[in-house]
Amino acid sequence: MVISIKKYLDMVPQPEKENAEAGPKPPSDDLANLLNGLLESYRAVVGAMGNNGARACPAVGGDLQRALPRLLAQFDKTLSPPLVQETGQQISGQLDSWGERAEEHFRAKTKEVKELLITLALASESMATRDQRYSEQLGEFTRQLQTIADLDDLGQIRTSLVRQAAALKTCVDKMVEESRQAVTELRSEVTVYETRLREAEALASKDELTGLLNRRSLEDRIEGAMALRRPFCVALLDLNGFKQINDAHGHAAGDHLLKQFADELRTNIRTSDVAGRWGGDEFVLLFDCELKDAKAQIERLERWAFGEYTLSAGEGREPLKVAVRASVGVTEWREGETVANLMERSDRDMYEQKKLARGQGA
Repeated sequence: MVISIKKYLDMVPQPEKENAEAGPKPPSDDLANLLNGLLESYRAVVGAMGNNGARACPAVGGDLQRALPRLLAQFDKTLSPPLVQETGQQISGQLDSWGERAEEHFRAKTKEVKELLITLALASESMATRDQRYSEQLGEFTRQLQTIADLDDLGQIRTSLVRQAAALKTCVDKMVEESRQAVTELRSEVTVYETRLREAEALASKDELTGLLNRRSLEDRIEGAMALRRPFCVALLDLNGFKQINDAHGHAAGDHLLKQFADELRTNIRTSDVAGRWGGDEFVLLFDCELKDAKAQIERLERWAFGEYTLSAGEGREPLKVAVRASVGVTEWREGETVANLMERSDRDMYEQKKLARGQGA
């Protein structure tokens, strides 16, 4: 894709020497349209890379998902073959870095599972060794009893039986105690690893920046709601003017806004509802109710979550105050509809709202 863009940039006619003072001729409309189409395709492909990277390995995919759009934002100001080539190299570097960190993450998780399996194997081996030891002792008791059976003196028989019974009781008591300790230790080991695995699963389900559910977890929740076959709604929220905030004040301010907005969503939804980050400046709400009630909840959120936010502009700079609103598309699930169909309808509704907001100067 980068090579194709560079190739068509090089095709732009250059001014002849005798017309140098007149400046470069603009590319033809067909060539300009082709170039714009290539750039849009390039943006879409790179955006898909970021989204799929975040879905494949949420623990380390958030950085990639945020970094790629920032690199592509350079094309909004100027465009030249060196810039396209440099951006392509930076994108390749981000992908390589994500791949290395994802590999390291999965290697660490594999190590945890292996450690648990080794612990279980060692516990099983220890129990088998113990059982073998006690089996030998019980075998010795059996041989002793056979010897006692051959005695004729009842006094000797009684004395031997009492002695063997006491030894057998001691052996059994020791077996029970060792078994209890072994089970307690094994249970403790398993509990530790279960806790670690639950923590890892929880982290994998969260968006790294905001702490809300990530896209993959949201899709799982929506599929779960579909399986219940009860009415529910999905709302897709897209922050208005977020790109301008990033361009004017930097991505640190943009990230701060996303965190604050996520906190407001988390605080103001009902306990039966779910909030998550779909990607970029898009958020998803899952409402356990019909469309009428879902719209009422959106109106409530607009009163509490929309409005003026104070953002950190960086060390030594005055805090920023920005007005925040979002375009919202709300749809109710239809029987037989897939996650993709449902989100597509929400997306269309959201963009209709965004068009209205632009027309009103919001």
